[in-house]
Amino acid sequence: MAQPSRRRPGQDGPLLTQRAAIVFLLASLAGIGATVLAALAGNAWPVAVSIGGGVIAPAVLFFNQIID
Repeated sequence: MAQPSRRRPGQDGPLLTQRAAIVFLLASLAGIGATVLAALAGNAWPVAVSIGGGVIAPAVLFFNQIID
């Protein structure tokens, strides 16, 4: 159900909702964790960062689905 807007005219609201901020925070933590694990597994840093970056998009989709 759509909620009515709580913003008053002439005032700026937040850029992200609390739900979106939590989803992005958890996705970024999952990406950082994957990067660290890949680096500890012996991959070079550029490869580890690429692996961590590849984890972020599915993590956003996953956390968006489970956080309701």
